[in-house]
Amino acid sequence: MLLQVYNISKAFVGKDILKGCSFHIEEREKCALVGVNGAGKSTLLKIITGSMEADDGEITFSSGATWGYLSQQEAVNSGHTIYEELLSVKQDLLDEEQELRNLEKDMKHLSGDDLEKAMNRYSALQHDFEMRNGYAVKSEITGVLKGLGFSEDEFDKIINTLSGGQKTRVALGKLLLQKPDLIILDEPTNHLDLASIEWLETFLRNYNGAVLIVAHDRYFLDRIVTKVVEIERGEARTFSGNYSAYAEKKKQLRDAQLKAWMKSEAEIKHQEAVISKLKQFNREKSIRRAESREKMLDKMERVEKPEDLNDAMNLTITPSIESGKDVLTVEGLSKSFPDNELFSNISFEIKKGERVALIGNNGTGKTTMLKILNHMELASGGTFRLGTNVKIGYYDQEHQVLHAEKTLCQEISDAFPSLDNTKIRNTLAAFLFTGDDVYKLIGDLSGGERGRMSLAKLMLSQANFLLLDEPTNHLDITSKEILENALNTYEGTVFYVSHDRYFINRTATRILDLTNQQIVNYIGNYDYYLAKKDELTQAYLGSESQTGTLIKGTSEHKAAVSSPSANDAQSSGNTGSAQSWAEAKAEQARIRKIQNQIKKCEEEIDKNETRSAEIDELLSQEEIATDLGRCAELAREQEELAAANEKLMEQWEALQEELGE
Repeated sequence: MLLQVYNISKAFVGKDILKGCSFHIEEREKCALVGVNGAGKSTLLKIITGSMEADDGEITFSSGATWGYLSQQEAVNSGHTIYEELLSVKQDLLDEEQELRNLEKDMKHLSGDDLEKAMNRYSALQHDFEMRNGYAVKSEITGVLKGLGFSEDEFDKIINTLSGGQKTRVALGKLLLQKPDLIILDEPTNHLDLASIEWLETFLRNYNGAVLIVAHDRYFLDRIVTKVVEIERGEARTFSGNYSAYAEKKKQLRDAQLKAWMKSEAEIKHQEAVISKLKQFNREKSIRRAESREKMLDKMERVEKPEDLNDAMNLTITPSIESGKDVLTVEGLSKSFPDNELFSNISFEIKKGERVALIGNNGTGKTTMLKILNHMELASGGTFRLGTNVKIGYYDQEHQVLHAEKTLCQEISDAFPSLDNTKIRNTLAAFLFTGDDVYKLIGDLSGGERGRMSLAKLMLSQANFLLLDEPTNHLDITSKEILENALNTYEGTVFYVSHDRYFINRTATRILDLTNQQIVNYIGNYDYYLAKKDELTQAYLGSESQTGTLIKGTSEHKAAVSSPSANDAQSSGNTGSAQSWAEAKAEQARIRKIQNQIKKCEEEIDKNETRSAEIDELLSQEEIATDLGRCAELAREQEELAAANEKLMEQWEALQEELGE
């Protein structure tokens, strides 16, 4: 066992974040740590790495184990070049190499014992150098830098002149080169493009050590991890398999828990109804029975209600008007800067109802293209036009549509003056802004909060054509799923940029790959893109690259996927439906029969109770009280009524139990 996390607890200002979390990681195991934003994932990583103390519990590494940690805010600040910074990780090997070179020079002038000692030292150093792959250090560094998206002409850039995202990539590269027994990563894909993410996947999947990852990139997790540790309500639960296996198992567990809770609640309500009825009978035995049931109800173990999945964002986007069939037509679009041509002679169309993903490496011009379409940037050449009744709703990853000096309430009110205060507050609450949160300044919000605020404005826009730039950045997995469902049920058209392949796979009906300053078209989701990428890219490079013509994926590719015939599906569906309908009808009939029997019992009990009360009245009359024969006859009748009611009560309780089941 490489790492043991045992009974870790942590609270902030009296609020429990982690409550007795326990799990372990084996050597070479790849593990994901998942949970909603605020669940305590980053807190747990800080406790594991020693930068924060737990209130209780213990962290234990195996003897001699090494680990490396990359936090979300990790960045390198240095006067070195990018290449020099990564080379510093291998300084011990560089020192060994230098000593080898020095020994080679010295041995030319040594003899006797001194030469023998130098040769022994040289042999030992050379063996260690070769075992640690010292001769491949420079090619290894080059491979890591290129894999993380740095071109060779960027290797000599000074670290302190880089952007925050580039500095984080340098920090990641240094960690990967260190090759610790355990790599701990907190959102490592945030600053990587698709090609770099795919490279990192391959690196980690084949890594000889263990990996612990916090990430919201579900596709990334699916391709790497073999175990998932979920943090929910402060507690840890372990699932074997990748993210999809965890999600399916989690759904099954939640469904089972929900059914158990609903059954428990139904049983409680049923018992409360029986107790109430028994008390209404107002007989000594029925009251005793009611008291007995009350004691049983008090001892009954209550099932906890599972957490409502919709405790996260509530997102519904509804177009105010319907657009025409042709939503967007782009012809010969080009964009260049004095020292950089992003794309040239781009042409494509988007039709009503399509959900089109624009993908490509960082720096290819994806965000710029969205800005041009939203009239926030001028094109260098070409034209584009929107179709009839097209109304754009724009979401940008820098959240430039937000105003830093405004409060959340003001931001919504100024953009949508027809909304009253109640509607504004309800909208903000749907995106988890409640209470005094609505008076926060936009400028004081975190990246995730700004993302939610931008989505709130998008929801209110009633647009029929959404332009979205990295809409899933800073969203937790549950919120991503809510956004996916909202887009999949959206009646308008969507054109978006995203690096989230799981999100693309769930939502895209078509993919445009912006590569080599041109567009390659794929009619399908991300899995389809992966399957056809080499084939279509080769066709594009072979015949169309000089003209800039759109290369269209063909529908025949999709049709090749085998599936049951329509008739088979329809027949099977009808058979299943008929069977379910018949079973439901039979169950309803059985319930009605039990309910009728219960009603009949209650009517008989009421009838007998009424007759017994009449007998009490008769026995109090003087002429009957003095007639011994009549008194004995009425007393026998009353005993028979009591006995009958006893049997009826037992039958009534049995029927109630049957109904409860």
